[in-house]
Amino acid sequence: MGAWALMAMAMTMVMMGSWREIGAAKKKVEGERLLVAMTLVPDAASKGAVCLDGSAAAYHLHRGFGNGVHNWLLQFEGGGWCNDVESCFERSKSRRGSTRLMNKYEVFSGILSNDPNMNPDFYNWNRVKLRYCDGGSFAGDSEYNATLTPLYFRGKRIWNAIIQDLLPKGLIFAQKALLSGCSAGGLATFIHCDEFAELFPQNTTVKCLSDAGFFLDVTDISGNNTIRPFFHSLVTLQGILKNLNQDCLSSHLYPYQCFFPQHALPYIRTPYFILNTGYDVFQFHHIFVPPSADPHGVWNRCKLNPAACSSIQLLILQGFRLKMLDALRLFTNSSNGGMYINSCFAHCQSELQTTWFTHDSPKLQNTTIAEAVGDWYFKRRIFKEVDCPYPCDSTCQNSIPLIEEGR
Repeated sequence: MGAWALMAMAMTMVMMGSWREIGAAKKKVEGERLLVAMTLVPDAASKGAVCLDGSAAAYHLHRGFGNGVHNWLLQFEGGGWCNDVESCFERSKSRRGSTRLMNKYEVFSGILSNDPNMNPDFYNWNRVKLRYCDGGSFAGDSEYNATLTPLYFRGKRIWNAIIQDLLPKGLIFAQKALLSGCSAGGLATFIHCDEFAELFPQNTTVKCLSDAGFFLDVTDISGNNTIRPFFHSLVTLQGILKNLNQDCLSSHLYPYQCFFPQHALPYIRTPYFILNTGYDVFQFHHIFVPPSADPHGVWNRCKLNPAACSSIQLLILQGFRLKMLDALRLFTNSSNGGMYINSCFAHCQSELQTTWFTHDSPKLQNTTIAEAVGDWYFKRRIFKEVDCPYPCDSTCQNSIPLIEEGR
């Protein structure tokens, strides 16, 4: 059923509501925290919209209000990937592969906050967090049945089912919409951005934001490219190839490379904002200096504290930053794109209140991340800035986060 064919049903459901929606919108406040309840996708099994372990897909919805009641922000959750049966089976027994094992309430902060003092441009929008449980950036469509315990790689079906559940709840009437995501969820925005835009009429303002999702096709410190075979096996196992950008696929000798944002980005038509640090901690730890490239742990102290890096290590890290900037070179000329590349050692800055918008948040050109994204979205100004190299930025907190995601 197409989006516009849902119009009549949508109007009825928006007017009447449902007990399931009321339950999902329920919130608990512990101190200043906004907790939003989980909504399970109805009839998820019949739609194939299931997690690795077969549990139902889920999301969290907090309703908009005031002049934001017809605006929608969808945020893909992140959490790494699994690229073989063994790692995916282990993931299926955790909150990364099963909604049965997830917290039933999720904290909404940063870009998901409902406080105008913490989230000035999007606080009163309808805000949705899509739970991540497929291990393939919401892109796969296959399954593995060679054992008694099957694995379901159904990220694309999860995405489709959540959208179909949200359309009659008001998404179909969106006047403004922003698709965003963090980490593996940030990569998902590159895959689904144009598809999301096609849901709406031309007079709807639709844009996309990737936070810490610009994963580089790059060699590590030993000269090996370990992320390419990882993504290749991931794309193959989870049946992702057919869901990638077709123009990109036809333009590359190795189509799986279109899973890399830098190769997919030139083909995205929808206005796009890239939020990343030049020293992304996940990429630093798992792609640029993976354990396999540092068997003796020479980089361990540097990984935990950038101030402990030697002059040679800092020089190597500056090279990594330059490779990211080189991959973004064409995007800097985009007429409708935005960019915030700071020099903090961080990963995912839009969901954390301390990095999104507080008095001591990181700043670039005296502008917080929240202000830059808002200025770009609402066309107050096109923000496209690159920070000076580490350690020149005194606004960075550089508190290395614990990166628990598998890769």
